[in-house]
Amino acid sequence: MQKENVFYATGKRKTAIARTWLKPGNGEVIINNRPIDDYFKIENDRTDLMQPFVLTNTLGSYDVKVRVIGGGISGQMGAIRHGITRALIQADPDRRLTLKKAGFVKRDPRAKERKKYGQKGARARFQFSKR
Repeated sequence: MQKENVFYATGKRKTAIARTWLKPGNGEVIINNRPIDDYFKIENDRTDLMQPFVLTNTLGSYDVKVRVIGGGISGQMGAIRHGITRALIQADPDRRLTLKKAGFVKRDPRAKERKKYGQKGARARFQFSKR
């Protein structure tokens, strides 16, 4: 969806969903009405989140506003990165190939495997007793 140089996209990862808005600006990132440094305390999460901008040489040229719900820190970071990637492609479709090679365009399908009945967990079993 596009409205006067504002690009909207939804990103998903595990159980996290991020609604992402991109508009031309000076590189300000706001997540759930908090600055990125306040929301993601770990530096590695912040750098992973900004990878789509680094790859497309657009770091500092877009303001990002995100509403993210569900999941944990890692899932939310992945969802936001997915949303940013989709919005960047909307802004300029020529960026798709670069972002696709990095593996950011496709939603990461990995999720927690469900627990099976009669077992301890998804793969773990109760110990077998012969006697």
